[in-house]
Amino acid sequence: MNTTIAMVPMEDSIAVENGWQFSGYMFVKRAFDIVFSLMVLVAFGWLFLLIALAIKLDDSAGPVIFKQVRVGKNGRLFHMWKFRSMYADAEDRLAELMQFNEKDGPVFKMKDDPRITRVGRFIRKTSLDELPQFINVLFGEMSVVGPRPALPNEVAQYTAYQSQRLNCHAGITSFWQVQRNRDSLSFDEWVDLDLAYVRNRSLLTDLKLIFQTVGVVLTAQGS
Repeated sequence: MNTTIAMVPMEDSIAVENGWQFSGYMFVKRAFDIVFSLMVLVAFGWLFLLIALAIKLDDSAGPVIFKQVRVGKNGRLFHMWKFRSMYADAEDRLAELMQFNEKDGPVFKMKDDPRITRVGRFIRKTSLDELPQFINVLFGEMSVVGPRPALPNEVAQYTAYQSQRLNCHAGITSFWQVQRNRDSLSFDEWVDLDLAYVRNRSLLTDLKLIFQTVGVVLTAQGS
């Protein structure tokens, strides 16, 4: 998918991506993304099969993999992959649940979302639903570390400040992802964390976030 979404012009507070040091970091980051995603896909292929079987046994009506259009770097659209954690009619039921949205800003979050299946609650809690996104990483549509990819209708409501989170590749994990209280953070606080990463990204920052994410997964802090 090569199309892009129209965005509010970004503010100029994010540093320009140039210089040999930044270029070197981006080269290493992409090489790491390729090697790491390949390792995950090969090492956990058996787990992919078990999760797929569990999803089908729990709710056979829908596909195992959920595909959804998301917005990546510089507004580029791509299909993000996840293990399906909701019933097949989940997107059709979203409008009736908007009144229960627990988040401010252009995002939807609901703690006890009735659209989530039994298996879905488990794979969300353990973040196993995100595993197929390593395919997105391998194809260069996402990175292991970066702001979580937003929906097109959410990005359409961004301010110039919020649009700066699209200044780098979307990621599987981020500063927001490893916060213990992430579900209680406002959307503005979420954006501030993303922009802190965009401004301060480095190989050391990426490695720290990956190790922190392992802790989040092992202690089932997902939502």
